[in-house]
Amino acid sequence: MAAVTPTIVNLDLLVESLPEKEKKLFQRIFSVSVTTGSLVPTDTMKDWVEKQFGSVDRVVQQKIVKLTNLVTFEGAIFNSLRTSRPRQLEDRLKVEARIIDRSQNDPLNKPLEDTPEDLFGRIRGKYSITASNIAKYDGLHSMVIFKDHNPLGFSRAEIIDYLDTGWRWAQEAHQWDPKAKYYFFLWNCLKKAGATLAHGHAQVTLSRDSHYAKIEALRQCALRYQAQYGSNYFDDLYQTHFSLGLALEKEGVRVLAYLTPIKEKEVILLSKNFDLSFKERVYEVLACFRDAMHVTAFNLGIATPPLDSAPPDWKHFPVMARFVDRGYPWDGSSDFGAMELYAASVVSFDPFRLSLELKKALLKGGSP
Repeated sequence: MAAVTPTIVNLDLLVESLPEKEKKLFQRIFSVSVTTGSLVPTDTMKDWVEKQFGSVDRVVQQKIVKLTNLVTFEGAIFNSLRTSRPRQLEDRLKVEARIIDRSQNDPLNKPLEDTPEDLFGRIRGKYSITASNIAKYDGLHSMVIFKDHNPLGFSRAEIIDYLDTGWRWAQEAHQWDPKAKYYFFLWNCLKKAGATLAHGHAQVTLSRDSHYAKIEALRQCALRYQAQYGSNYFDDLYQTHFSLGLALEKEGVRVLAYLTPIKEKEVILLSKNFDLSFKERVYEVLACFRDAMHVTAFNLGIATPPLDSAPPDWKHFPVMARFVDRGYPWDGSSDFGAMELYAASVVSFDPFRLSLELKKALLKGGSP
């Protein structure tokens, strides 16, 4: 029997070929549904279809794979044909030139003069400094402003510094308000990803009472999974991806090309600690996005267990980073619509292709 090509549209066949124990674990976490989309193109369309998609046959019968995470009820729909849809492309050099042009009078260029500070002051890193966010969505909400206004010009040392500065801010904020202990680091890179300003900056929050709703929902799902199966959800999630060739572990940090991404190229990092290895893996994934996959607009979110002593029901929750590509910054089309908001994410990029790029980048360690 011929080997099955590892692609997302062959996922049903790949799962069937797994050893029985691994197949059962996959089926415990994920549900796969396969359907066919059919159509009849008009004669006047055929030349355009062949030019755009390679052949008419690819269009008239389309294999569609629908995936659902049965633990978290995240869902994704894959059809590789959608990667051939027309769209405007811009290379990184053009994007960076436009960033520089738009950042000349950016208030983040002079943070000490043009941005407020927190009541406990500013945290200064080698390549970054904090400022209190002027339009807050939590009581403790600040920015980590990069010295380099180009958010795509980052190095390994700079990414580690941004993460260190954010973490030091969390410690200071927690001392200021000991009831605030739920940390979240977010980076919206460029306007397409939700940034108001092009100048490189991330945001940090420290919340009271509980973590943000989606993080708490994930924790509750993991607790129910533990109670039902007597097994750690995050360990099993990693093992399921590893069995299919969609995950790797490097220096204690697990890296997954996620099977039910919220949008294109979603990567998940899982770590026991917010340590140097975790920060270096964050850099390497971002460098892979930028250098190997030409991603210029992205979202990064990092959640940690509560600061100080975590309650027992947080025992198995990891330090987690999630990355997603948001498309080309000045592409006129939107990557989010009613499907993503109210149904399931429609995703073009194959997680198996993403995994190959991640393995190449992380095995060589990324550029300096």
